[in-house]
Amino acid sequence: MSAHSAKAAIPDGLSGPASVSCDAEAMARRAGQPLRLAIGIASAGRPSILLETVNYLARLPDQPQRLIVCVPGIDDAAGLAGRADVEVIVGSRGLTSQRNSIIRATAADTDVLIFLDDDFIPATTFLSRMEAVFAAKPDVVIATGEVLADGVLVGGLEMSKALEALQTAGEGCERIADVYNAYGCNMAVRLAPVLQHALTFDEQLPLYGWLEDVDFSRSIAHYGRCVHVEGARGVHLGVRSGRQPGRRLGYSQVANPAYLIRKGTMSKSRAIAQIGRNILANASGMLFNHRLVDRWGRLKGNLLALADLLAGRAAPSRILEFGNPPSRAMGSPPTAPKRR
Repeated sequence: MSAHSAKAAIPDGLSGPASVSCDAEAMARRAGQPLRLAIGIASAGRPSILLETVNYLARLPDQPQRLIVCVPGIDDAAGLAGRADVEVIVGSRGLTSQRNSIIRATAADTDVLIFLDDDFIPATTFLSRMEAVFAAKPDVVIATGEVLADGVLVGGLEMSKALEALQTAGEGCERIADVYNAYGCNMAVRLAPVLQHALTFDEQLPLYGWLEDVDFSRSIAHYGRCVHVEGARGVHLGVRSGRQPGRRLGYSQVANPAYLIRKGTMSKSRAIAQIGRNILANASGMLFNHRLVDRWGRLKGNLLALADLLAGRAAPSRILEFGNPPSRAMGSPPTAPKRR
């Protein structure tokens, strides 16, 4: 695969999740040809982390046709504007909105779009493993790789630790298994059904888009398989900078699953279990004084969302009404993985 070059930072100028028409004849003409892969990264407020990850990706032996970064402001991509090996676009702030901007930017010339977090470090064979699965199994519409280590569970990992984990693990087998949803830190999507059925990431899930991976996975799963690719390995650094205050995340931990129940993209049993685990983790963490995570802030957000549910006014967008925490509060707690 060869890198696609672009030079300028381009505001996308689109405020909503506009759909892109799907040309069935064009897709038919593509049958039998090598898949065109693109990597898309949505980032905000973490230019140094983003630059480090992009520099790593640029050194991989397997290269996508395009590498696109979407940021809410050009300062969020410091050091990337003007480079020939990456395209920088500016879109509305929020993970779901930025990912929709990436879909629109890649719709015309991409078969498989691989969403990576700005702190996900793939193994050297990650792209080729994903490409092989989508080429061999046309019924697969979304796939997630094997996360060897997840920094969100331990307060973050350094790049050196990620590289060590990848080197120690080696190649691994190439097995796939059906799963309920992909894990948003690494999520490969076949664009044909996305365009044909006008699928988008739900922009009612604002900012970090808690559970956006579950929602999107279950939406596209109507049209094919959602799988875990064991041989496509990577490490999620889980860097804490740029993450959201505890109260916001705590509110989302309750309000977002409830919203997805109503929408029909998360089963009631899974959503209730997820809410219960979150509340229990925050309560126990507060009791045992877990310092890496703002458990008290999260628990307050949990309780506020429960009260809003009882009052019939709970909504994911309510977190936009919350002000920033005082300076002594922890403003960047890690989030728990959402694949299970």
